[in-house]
Amino acid sequence: MRNFRLAKMVCIVAALCAASAISSPAQTLTVLANFGVNSGSSPQGPLAQGVDGNLYGATTFGGSGTLSIGSIFDVTPGGELTTVYNFCSKKHCNDGSEPNSGLLLAADGNFYGLASSSGLYGNGTMFRLTPAGNLTTIYNFCSQTNCADGGYPERWLAQGTNGFYGVTGGWGAYGFGTVFVINQAGTLTTLHSFCPSRDGSNCPDGRNPQGGLIQASNGNFYGTTNEGGVNGYQGGTIFEITPAGQLTTLYSFCSKANCADGATPNGLMQAANGNFYGATYAGGTTGCNGNGCGTIFEMTAAGKLTTLYTFCKKSGCVDGWGPSTISQGTDGNLYGTSVGGTFGQGTIFRITPSGEFTSLYNFCTSETSCPEGRLPETGVSQATDGNFYGTTVADGAYGYGTVFSLSMGLGPFVKTAPAAARIGTKIIILGNNLTGTTSVSFNGTAAAFTVASDTEITATVPGGATTGTVQVVTLGGTLNSNVSFRVTK
Repeated sequence: MRNFRLAKMVCIVAALCAASAISSPAQTLTVLANFGVNSGSSPQGPLAQGVDGNLYGATTFGGSGTLSIGSIFDVTPGGELTTVYNFCSKKHCNDGSEPNSGLLLAADGNFYGLASSSGLYGNGTMFRLTPAGNLTTIYNFCSQTNCADGGYPERWLAQGTNGFYGVTGGWGAYGFGTVFVINQAGTLTTLHSFCPSRDGSNCPDGRNPQGGLIQASNGNFYGTTNEGGVNGYQGGTIFEITPAGQLTTLYSFCSKANCADGATPNGLMQAANGNFYGATYAGGTTGCNGNGCGTIFEMTAAGKLTTLYTFCKKSGCVDGWGPSTISQGTDGNLYGTSVGGTFGQGTIFRITPSGEFTSLYNFCTSETSCPEGRLPETGVSQATDGNFYGTTVADGAYGYGTVFSLSMGLGPFVKTAPAAARIGTKIIILGNNLTGTTSVSFNGTAAAFTVASDTEITATVPGGATTGTVQVVTLGGTLNSNVSFRVTK
């Protein structure tokens, strides 16, 4: 297969190539890279760290493919931007187009992701991408009669012990989306089709899931639907589904007057305390054209939901509105992005698990332009150097968006790929300055390991290991995993 890795797509003008830093007493935002029409535009999904220490992501549009409808890129921590793959590089766009999701780094060192459109049947694909840029289509959606397997796959994948789990935003047995699992051989199993009543206004299990899935510490998968639930069309739901496909609706939004508890959830994450956190794009106790401005919520495993914050509390919505997905930092706080803010072009915020809200950065500080970009629509993710990384979908030096980093003064750590595995399984440990590592342990149990590079260790889950922190002892000190590694049976 042709290698589509292109020459470095970096800025030509030296003054524009240089990363720019914008500081405040509490944090520093740095513009790492600027997208141009040939390197992609409108980046989507959270950034994923690769084994080389670079950050990888997808753009929905742009690139140098036949129709300029999406690309995969990587960017070094120093700001060197590379186009790794251009979609629609194959005849009839059989390789897919418009990837709208983040990438998943799997235990084999490759990335897995979803293209929301095109493919053999025109309804999206699942693909595997090597770090060198070789793309293989694993599955073409809508290959079954009446698209019973779903279409238009959404957001991100989760890796389970028997395959990759995800959702489609449409089609399925009843036309309102599915939960699926696809194994390495490309065989798809539909675990659930939403809205079995076939009535779009009566979907107690929700309809049109759009937030991707996460695997929780109990081994089950959790996700959200954009609409439906027991409270009517507009609210949306939070659901739990077992690997075997048993779905339970844990919460239906718009359960309070005027949707004060939020509406249109856009994904979940599980925090170190075991509870789930997420954001709703609409709803809440403040009004945005009658639709609500969005919320941040906490939910227990039993489905008890607490609204931690409602956006647009402050005059002029300087705290933002319409929040994106959130993530947890190693300091235990939650981080995310929103539109709105002081200059109306987006914010980065921090919120404690108890609900204390802080605006960290407001985009478009210039009165005449937005050199740092605007509209950070897909949240931020923390890399193992301790910094947070994200993207904006517009403006920057060329008008097509930016990649930025945000330093909060947090220290380095290690993370595993995947986050759960059986004893005897070889996994990847990502980090920085790993050369010279002297030991690796899983919750105190020593493991066999190999240092593959300064940013990658391969280790085998040792016999007797239990769920807990992965610890790596290096010449520079001891690094702990940001989340507990779960030992499965």
